[in-house]
Amino acid sequence: MPAYADYFFICLTAFLASGLTFFSGFGLGTLLVPVFALFFPIEIAIALTAIVHFLNNLFKLVLIGRHADRGIILRFGIPSMLAAVLGAWLLSSLAVQPAWGQYSLNGHVFFLTPVKSIIAVLMVIFALFDLLPALRKLSFPPKFLPLGGALSGFFGGLSGNQGALRSAFLVKTGIPKEAFIATGVVIACLIDVSRLTVYSKNILAVQEQLDVWLLVAATLSAFLGAFLGSRLLQKVTIHFLQTLVGILLLLVALGLGLGWL
Repeated sequence: MPAYADYFFICLTAFLASGLTFFSGFGLGTLLVPVFALFFPIEIAIALTAIVHFLNNLFKLVLIGRHADRGIILRFGIPSMLAAVLGAWLLSSLAVQPAWGQYSLNGHVFFLTPVKSIIAVLMVIFALFDLLPALRKLSFPPKFLPLGGALSGFFGGLSGNQGALRSAFLVKTGIPKEAFIATGVVIACLIDVSRLTVYSKNILAVQEQLDVWLLVAATLSAFLGAFLGSRLLQKVTIHFLQTLVGILLLLVALGLGLGWL
C-alpha cells in the first residue's frame, strides 16, 4: 500500500491534470499513467488510469454533456468503441509475453519486455505530435471522422493515449468550443467503457495488490480539478499543455524503454 506521501502525490497529480486538461479534452490519462506506473506494472497502470479517466469524464458529462454533437459521436465514437476493444486486447496479450532482454545497472537488474517497449515507442510518437509545430497543427477533413475514430480508439485501448489524436480529427468539424469539449468527453467515455471491459481481467488478477481507497481519492481529486478547471482555468493555453504533455510522454517512454518503470 502506498504511503501517505504517495497518496498525496497521486491525488495532487489527478487534481492538477484534471483541471489543466479540462478545456483541451486530453492529457489527464497521459499525466496519470506514469504516476500509477511507479507502483504497478504498466498494463495495470493504464487500466487504473482508465478507471479514474472514465469516472472523471462521467463527472464532466454532468457539467457540459448537454453541448455534445450527436452526429459526430455516431461517426467518430462508434468506431472508437470497437477499435478500443482490439487495442485493449493487444495490450493484455503483450503483457503476458516474457522479457526479451535484461541488463544490470548499479546492482539492479532491469528487464526489457515487449509491452513496455511498444508502449514506449507509441509514447515517443505521440510526444512528437505534441512538441513538433507541424504535427501539433495537424488536422483532418470531417470525411475522415470514422477512420479517426478507429485510430483514436485503438491507440486509446493499447496505450491510453488517444486524446490528442481525437482532437486532430474533431478540430476541423467547425463545432463551437462547448460542443468540441463535450463531444470529446462523450467519445472518451465510450472508449473507456470498451477498454475497461478488457482491462478488467488484468485488474482482477492483481486485485489483492490494489488499494481501493487510493482509486477513490484519485478520482475525487480529479473531480475537484475538473470542477475548478471549468470555472477558473480558461486561460491555460493549449500550447502550454501540449508542451507539458509531450515532455512527460518522452520521460515516461524513456523509463519504460529502459525498463525502469
